[in-house]
Amino acid sequence: MRVIWRNKGALISINECDPITSMADTKRKKTPMSDSHKAALAEGRAQSRAVRAYLEALEAHKPKRGRKRTADSMKKRLDKIDAEYTGADPLKRLQLAQERLDLQDELAASENTVDLAGLESEFISAAKGYGERKGIGHAAWREVGVPVATLKAAGITRAG
Repeated sequence: MRVIWRNKGALISINECDPITSMADTKRKKTPMSDSHKAALAEGRAQSRAVRAYLEALEAHKPKRGRKRTADSMKKRLDKIDAEYTGADPLKRLQLAQERLDLQDELAASENTVDLAGLESEFISAAKGYGERKGIGHAAWREVGVPVATLKAAGITRAG
């Protein structure tokens, strides 16, 4: 009968007193990556960045339902909140404080402009290769909101 136990990370057998090598003890020889493989990885990362940035910008600037708020209307509402805040009961102050925070965030977001045209041009150069590599078709691009004209400029058609 052969009994095996661990001694300071190495497996020891009673019968043989020789260390038994385990998978954890053996090291795989690392082969260096070729320059073309490194370039392909870098290209894939760049394409992913361009696609992600464009899709996030599309989502952030998606038209919302209802009347659009202007910066002036948000500033007026902030002034009204400040005036109401001092004389309000604690529950109303809580609601006004949250509304003020929401309006300040919305106002800051409206002032930050995104260069959608620049992101779109990067997307156009990257989307076809990215889509081919990941198996993404025209319908999937459309479903996430990419305009037909942008897909056409990128060389992505319904036919494939």
